[in-house]
Amino acid sequence: MTEVFDLDPRLSAETVLITRWQVSRVLLQDDARFPWLILVPQRAGMSELFDLEPGDRLQLAREIDAAAQALKAETGALKINVGALGNIVRQLHVHIVARREGDAAWPGPVWGKGTREPMTLEARAALVTRLQQRFGGAFS
Repeated sequence: MTEVFDLDPRLSAETVLITRWQVSRVLLQDDARFPWLILVPQRAGMSELFDLEPGDRLQLAREIDAAAQALKAETGALKINVGALGNIVRQLHVHIVARREGDAAWPGPVWGKGTREPMTLEARAALVTRLQQRFGGAFS
């Protein structure tokens, strides 16, 4: 019997869907402090990058590149941080965070710094739309 992909409830509680690509579900972390994307491979039972089939792993790398480039172009970020931690949420997911000098966690990592500040509905919807436009037909 084949497992069914389900998004971890902790990820779905604090994100909104931007799009689905060949491997990843592309989510926006709802935190006004940091422009932050999360790519979740839509494969059941994955917790490590090496759990993915080689072809999926290569495609995920392409999707990370596309998401990071779009986020940097959209935000004008000084630096894009990419990480796949999984210490709290075991489901394989990749964080892509736009960073600026003086942001709420600069120069340290964003994890565990302060409290998430949800975006307004208008700001969140506008950012999702702009990112969808930047993604274009990538990997659809």
